[in-house]
Amino acid sequence: MRTHYCGQVGRDSAGSTITVCGWVHRRRDHGGVIFIDLRDREGLLQVVFDPDAAEVFTAAERLRCEYVVRVSGLVRPRPPGTENPSLATGAVELVARELELLNRAETPPFALDDDSVGEDVRLRYRYIDLRRPRLQKNLRLRHEVIRRIRRFMDAHGFIEVETPILTRATPEGARDYLVPSRTHPGHFFALPQSPQLFKQLLMVGGLDRYYQIARCFRDEDQRADRQPEFTQLDVETSFLSLTDITGLIESMVRELFHAVLQVELPDPLPRLSYAEAMGRYGSDKPDLRNPLQLVEIKDLVADSEFKVFAVPARDPGGRVAMLKVPGGGRLSRGQIDAYTELVVHHGARGLAWIKVNETARGRDGLQSPIVKNLSDQALAGILQRCGAQDGDLLFFGAGKFRVVCEALSALRLRLGQDLGLNQNTWQPLWVVDWPMFEYASESGGGPQAGRVRWAALHHPFTAPKLDDVAALEADPGGVLSQGYDLVLNGIEIGGGSIRIHRQEMQQAVFRLLGIGDGEAREKFGFLLDALRSGAPPHGGIALGLDRLIMLMAGEGSIREVIAFPKNQTAHDPMTGAPGTVDARQLRELAIRNTLKPETVAVG
Repeated sequence: MRTHYCGQVGRDSAGSTITVCGWVHRRRDHGGVIFIDLRDREGLLQVVFDPDAAEVFTAAERLRCEYVVRVSGLVRPRPPGTENPSLATGAVELVARELELLNRAETPPFALDDDSVGEDVRLRYRYIDLRRPRLQKNLRLRHEVIRRIRRFMDAHGFIEVETPILTRATPEGARDYLVPSRTHPGHFFALPQSPQLFKQLLMVGGLDRYYQIARCFRDEDQRADRQPEFTQLDVETSFLSLTDITGLIESMVRELFHAVLQVELPDPLPRLSYAEAMGRYGSDKPDLRNPLQLVEIKDLVADSEFKVFAVPARDPGGRVAMLKVPGGGRLSRGQIDAYTELVVHHGARGLAWIKVNETARGRDGLQSPIVKNLSDQALAGILQRCGAQDGDLLFFGAGKFRVVCEALSALRLRLGQDLGLNQNTWQPLWVVDWPMFEYASESGGGPQAGRVRWAALHHPFTAPKLDDVAALEADPGGVLSQGYDLVLNGIEIGGGSIRIHRQEMQQAVFRLLGIGDGEAREKFGFLLDALRSGAPPHGGIALGLDRLIMLMAGEGSIREVIAFPKNQTAHDPMTGAPGTVDARQLRELAIRNTLKPETVAVG
């Protein structure tokens, strides 16, 4: 139907007769001559309708925005002074000689150049929203990233294998989406949270190097970087060490940024241990663009009479840390109160602070309600440890380790934004040497709710750094795992590990996680059998493509790089999914809906 895309007509086409198709982006009537900007995925082309071609001109008078048309005519240079340098096609125009109306369009619900349109409206009319250059650019970026990933993986000997979508529920840290089985009444498939077990089985099967652009599903609360269904690059390898795997993946990421964004990432990428990341940044996914760092002061205040500091300082599970804000003394009391509300939202009881007015005056040069509760020795140690200067502001967090980390990490990020401290750079890193386990309370409303037990920081199939079952069982809390996360600008974009490849170690980990031998056999018998069948040492990683592409596109939400996303309630305003089904379908699945009709509305 066409010879050219609109956005690809340039000076070299001048003098040629061409045919283009697209949407009427805008129409202008100037003194008896009609101009339209015709749009397709490649861009805009100005089309001129001259009254001399009466039939075509009359048809052009009836065109409206978003009408779909086919136009043939002669390409000519634009008259001097009318060129548009902001358009790739701005040096030429198409003089129409034929016009075919392919389809009319109702007035669109919003203008494509209106950036104030609410997200719910955009998602309701996503097929209109997708016409916007911003989304088309993002989806083309997505295509380019995935194309280059496939090329890289192929060049490094990986085989792309599809794994099942209908599988069984496994503990992966989030709720499963369940699919009832008609042929096995009372039984359910689960949509995969990841292809974790299948890719391990592929290694047992001798595939050696596997990858997949995998669709995954998690029934969890939505955020800007979460969707109920998402896409990840899933990778698994045999006979490679942790250093080999992370080196291979960071090489791929560097190639992506160089080829797609013309950005050079560090070689090698920096590494932080989990303990360093939590100690210095209060987060296992630190944003290194922000120069602020936490400083531990437990030892300086353990003997203090100030119980707010002293009690957590003496608690092995407590933390007392501070955050120095250079020049922060200019912050008003109202601003400090707002930051206090922020940390309280993240579980802290409050936010202590000290303004450093004049270090030379010692205690008298400090301004704070808490100064009177701290000894001269403690104050001097605090100022020296953080290198405080006149005009600085010190914030303090005290309490349980995780609460202090979460609160001060959130404060650090907010200060970085508010005070313009973040560098305009790309800051990737690996976080390694994760603890194998942490104590966690079981959630939900079952009989085990609230029970404190060991939980895996990565997943139950991650190998410990020591290959000794007895030592693992003797001190689970002191064992580090062979897990690793890839973080970019404060967002986790990938996580992986070396896997357990011996059956006795896997069973020991299951037992520590409260999964008895019977439950392990019922849920993971196939894996345990496979590990006894000559499983090679293996490991891998999964990269969240939606998050990676969101960052590369400069967007703040993964919904901007997904063609048809769900909203923040996991609802699709366009299709109405999820929806109800009729009683006959439910009977076939041996399911009865106990909810009243008025309680099932979504949106």
